[in-house]
Amino acid sequence: HYDRSLLLGTTPYSLSTVIMSAKKGAKIFKTKCSQCHTVEQGGPHKQGPNLHGLIGRTAGTTAGFSFSAANKSSGIVWTTDVLDAYLVNPKKYIPGTKMVFAGLKKPKDRANIIAYLESATA
Repeated sequence: HYDRSLLLGTTPYSLSTVIMSAKKGAKIFKTKCSQCHTVEQGGPHKQGPNLHGLIGRTAGTTAGFSFSAANKSSGIVWTTDVLDAYLVNPKKYIPGTKMVFAGLKKPKDRANIIAYLESATA
């Protein structure tokens, strides 16, 4: 287990201590993520890959999407904790990623979007 505050310059906290709202997360997804990602099973890839089945999947392995070498070789398995750290600053977490998203700085926003992704991509 690593200290995210050292890696990303954020205050460490536990996702379990933040009240997570999938409903609020859906709104954040719609405004910040849906331009590039879909979540439904069989949904199309856009600028980013379809996220169905995300939790537990190894980064860079979604069939039919052209990932960066950085994503494919990262060895990352998407868990809620990894997503939380990644969404702070994707380019810092996986240098060389094609994802052009600046990140979500607020822990509550990340917790809500992760709650949404857990339900919407299962």
